[in-house]
Formats: sequence, C-alpha cells, structure tokens
Amino acid sequence: MRLHPRSIDLGLGRIERVLKRLGSPHKKLPPIVHVAGTNGKGSLVAYLRAMSEAAGYRAHVFTGPHLVRFNERIRVAGQLIDDGVLDEVLTECEEANGEQSITFFEITTAAAYLAFSRVPADITLIEVGLGGRYDATNVIDPALTAITPIGYDHTGFLGDKLEGIAGEKAGILKRTVPAVIGRQREVSAGVIAARASELAAPLFRMGREWQVAPMATGFRYESDLLTLDLPAPALAGAHQLDNAATAVACIERLRAANFSIDDSAIRKGLVSVEWPARLQKLARGPLVEQLPPGCELWLDGGHNEDCGLVLARMASDWAKEPAPLPLYLVFSMMTTKDASGFLRPLARHATAARAVPFPAGHSAYTPEQACAKAADVGLDCAPSNDIGAALEDLLVT
Repeated sequence: MRLHPRSIDLGLGRIERVLKRLGSPHKKLPPIVHVAGTNGKGSLVAYLRAMSEAAGYRAHVFTGPHLVRFNERIRVAGQLIDDGVLDEVLTECEEANGEQSITFFEITTAAAYLAFSRVPADITLIEVGLGGRYDATNVIDPALTAITPIGYDHTGFLGDKLEGIAGEKAGILKRTVPAVIGRQREVSAGVIAARASELAAPLFRMGREWQVAPMATGFRYESDLLTLDLPAPALAGAHQLDNAATAVACIERLRAANFSIDDSAIRKGLVSVEWPARLQKLARGPLVEQLPPGCELWLDGGHNEDCGLVLARMASDWAKEPAPLPLYLVFSMMTTKDASGFLRPLARHATAARAVPFPAGHSAYTPEQACAKAADVGLDCAPSNDIGAALEDLLVT
C-alpha cells in the first residue's frame, strides 16, 4: 500500500472514495456518538463504554492512539479486534484504495468502519483523530456529538488561534443532532454556540443545561430533569469529575433516544472504567520492581499546556499529603508538541527531570533538545538513554 506522502493531511476526499468502493460501511453502524475536543476525548469514550456495557449493551469503539498494540484502537462489540479480522479488513481497504495515496489514519478508520459493519452491536463510540471538520472519522451520521474541553494542540494543522481550533472541533456538529459540550473557555463556547445555531443543533452544555459539583464521596450531576449523587470515578485526578459528568450528560441524551442505561449502570461504569496511561499508578512490571521501597510510578500521556496544568494540580495535592514524596519527571515529546508549555506548570513541583528518546519513526525532540525545553522553564533536567536508566539515575544515585 502506498501511503500518502504526508502522515497527516486533513480532508475527506480520500476516505470517502475508499468507503464508497467498500459499499459505504459507515452507513451501516449502530447509533453513533462522535467525540471531539483537545483533552478528555478518550476518557469520555471510556466512561461511555463502561456505562453502556454495564447496562448490557454491546459497543463498537474506535479510539487512538494505541499504547502497545494497534488492536487497542478498534473494539468490535466490546472485544479488541482479532489479528485475523484486522488483517482481513485492512487487506480489503487496501484493495479498495488501489494504488492511490491515503494516510495511515484514513485507511485504519475505513478498516474500523468495515469491521464494525459486519458485527451486530448496540452503540458505536467514535473518537476524532485530529480537529473534527476534516478528520477522517467525520463522514458519519451520529445520533449524538460531544465536545470535550478545547485548548491549544496540533497548532501546525489547526492554527494557533483558539477561535479557529474551536471552529475545527465544532465541525463535527450535525444538523438537528444534539450535542453535549464539556467545560469550555468563553471563546470556544461562543464558536460552538454559533455553529450549533446555524445547524439547529440542540446544545447540552456544562454550566448551562447541566452542572457538576464535587462532593466528599464523589460528585453531584444536576440538570433540569435529573439529579444524581455519584461515586468518584476510578480514573485519578480532579479533572476526571468533569469527564465523568460529561459522560453522564451524554447518557441523559441517549436515554432520550430510548437507550435504557439506568442509574445503577452509570454508577457501575464510573467505578469499573479503565483507560490506561491517564494518571495511571503502575502496580507491577520491571520498572515498578526497579523502584526503591516506598516509591510510586505514575504514567500519563499528557502533551499540551492544559495537561501540564492538570498534572500540576495533582502534584500540588500530593505535596499536601502527610509525608509527601519528591516528584521526579521522566518524559519524551514529539516536536509537534509545546514541550515548554507542558513542562512550565510542573516545573515548580518537580525536584528534577530526565528526558529519554522517543520511539523511532516519529519526529521527536532528542533528549538533549528536550532538556533545553525543560531548562527554558527552570526545570533541572538531564538526558538518559531509556526509562530504566532515568529511574536509576534519579532514585539510586
């Protein structure tokens, strides 16, 4: 297969061509929830999957990127796609594409839609890859759309003005289709509202049509028709209350579309949800075994300024514990990300940092370059060959 010369090239023409040749599988899916935003998209999808499955529904799920295996991106009726099925649908997509250029994300999105179209399920959860308006996923007719908080990311493709970024994210809104909107800056909220008005798309917005408030044992979700006192979500971090509440708002809209997801399923989903590498405390493995007694190892995939602020808030909470541990950072970052913006909020909380190489095949900062970004925000940083070496340098010497 001859992939497109550019790894990212926003536009719908290529995937529409392939899907048409495949018989339009994207038009044969169960009711779809389409999720865009800068931060929290994957967490929102994880909550929706957990709540839907707790109610007995089978969910197709398309997310990205993957952590270890590509199969993580595609869940068919609740199960990670089988290697044989994945090979089959990718081969069919390749044949449908012929020798024309297509991006990696476009061909894999087509493969996901093809796989979903062949297995019965009750709901389809689709996470946007980048932006929204011209993202390869945006060829579907959703029953519900959702937009999580919008911030600065992928500025090389979406522009560096929040209005423009919000406009791209709002590109998933569809005529008369309801949309659940998470916490937004005023500028983004205005852009979304204007686009929704053009499309007569009903908005269900945090702070307007529904509210979330932290409580001692979890949080309260409240709208005009529903008030629920709910347990704290299994995913760590105060920001997860917003993500969890946004999922409850989506469930409320799905109930209006005749989905039977009761309060007990919402509660079960909140406490059973899993979404790796989102403030995840690692409990086993060779890196954990390498740690001195009393140390903890946390993993997070944050990569923009808003993520840095969230992690800094968690670091501030850790510092208030009776016997707080020193905080060390081990990181790597692609050159398309604002490394200084991400590290700046964390700099005053971290004792030191180590920069490690990014996996081959990606445009990333070298450890030395990453250390220079850390130095720009006053963070003591040195290069390391790998994560194991970084931990040994920070904790053993």
